[in-house]
Amino acid sequence: MPQQKEIKSLEEIKQLVDLFYEKVRKDDLLADIFNRVIQDNWPAHLEKMYRFWQTVLLQEHTYQGSPFAPHAKLPVHGDHFDRWKLLFFETIDENFYGDKALEAKFRAEKMAEMFQLKVDYFQHNKRKRFHEG
Repeated sequence: MPQQKEIKSLEEIKQLVDLFYEKVRKDDLLADIFNRVIQDNWPAHLEKMYRFWQTVLLQEHTYQGSPFAPHAKLPVHGDHFDRWKLLFFETIDENFYGDKALEAKFRAEKMAEMFQLKVDYFQHNKRKRFHEG
């Protein structure tokens, strides 16, 4: 088992993101969705995720953009978000400790809740518009 460390710099952010997405890319439930959307753009996606978590956890404002927009039309439901959180928490617990590790889990939990609500709303209203139209 790797030695746990605190999240203090971009180096640890990169390790977190790389280890997490390594799990996602092999996961029975998530891999197909991520690989279909990202295709061969994984290096660019990972770079964006480094900047996102660097901004969130280290308050080094390197991320620009709207995190939800790329997820709005994905065919995902509660079980996908649950698996995403499970893999993220597992990655944190296996590799990191300390306040930033706890904050990463808290923020991931809140982000997953918000994204799931928004995706559900988008999917429900899309079906509603289709049936009304």
